[in-house]
Amino acid sequence: MLVAPGSDERKAGKALASAADEVVLDLEDAVTPDRKPAARDLIGPLVREHGGNRTVSVRINGRGTEWFEDDLRACAELGTALASIVFPKVESADDLAEADRILGAHSGAGSSAVGIQALIETPAGVQNIDEIVTGPRLAGVIIGYADLGAALGRARTALPEHWVYVQDRVLHAARSAGVQAIDGPFLGIADDDAFRHSAQWVSDLGFDGKWVIHPAQIDSAAAAFTPTDQQVEAARKVLAALEEAEARGAGAAQLDGQMLDEAVAVAARRTLTKIGA
Repeated sequence: MLVAPGSDERKAGKALASAADEVVLDLEDAVTPDRKPAARDLIGPLVREHGGNRTVSVRINGRGTEWFEDDLRACAELGTALASIVFPKVESADDLAEADRILGAHSGAGSSAVGIQALIETPAGVQNIDEIVTGPRLAGVIIGYADLGAALGRARTALPEHWVYVQDRVLHAARSAGVQAIDGPFLGIADDDAFRHSAQWVSDLGFDGKWVIHPAQIDSAAAAFTPTDQQVEAARKVLAALEEAEARGAGAAQLDGQMLDEAVAVAARRTLTKIGA
């Protein structure tokens, strides 16, 4: 997921032309207060033009800001061209309910179904994550490291391993609710060893994807979350062995000397889902 400032048409255009799986046009942190209305006007045509061909989302300004309701109204008017709304600093299911109310009151064609991705970037958001994942329209949760780290007093140089409590809390809640768990952006913009380690760490934990803040990081992020040919082949063999055992009426299946069960099948299906199979 590549994030681009909604106030910069050139950068937004480059992001929309990139190989990222999803582009998030940002109306919040990447836009200065005096440019927010203009940015809101700019992203509308971009979403309408590109939303039918690729996944485009919009990060709005948070609840309690003067731009919150206007941002939601603008998103409601985009209809099915808009994939989702990224809601910053979500701290309760009530935040999502308020967004749902505003969207419902200003819904255009198809906007009643637009999903919300909740950015978890405050201690209260982490504390209330089990409640948040039950909120209306929720499609996914995203960890926002910059604001959360500032609130916790955590060093910007903290390693991915220092965040494992938050990562596991968010991941477990997302899985229990059947929504996506997305890792937030690495705070550096280079495609270096530190970034690649960060992406691989959360992929190994079980996250579904990662935000990037520079196009140079797209390929490494994609590689971290894309199963290898060997993993895909192994997953297909697992499912084939289970199907064969079921066809024979056998109560158990084996592959390469190991017993197979439903837990192994779930992991195999998840692997194939990542490649669209």
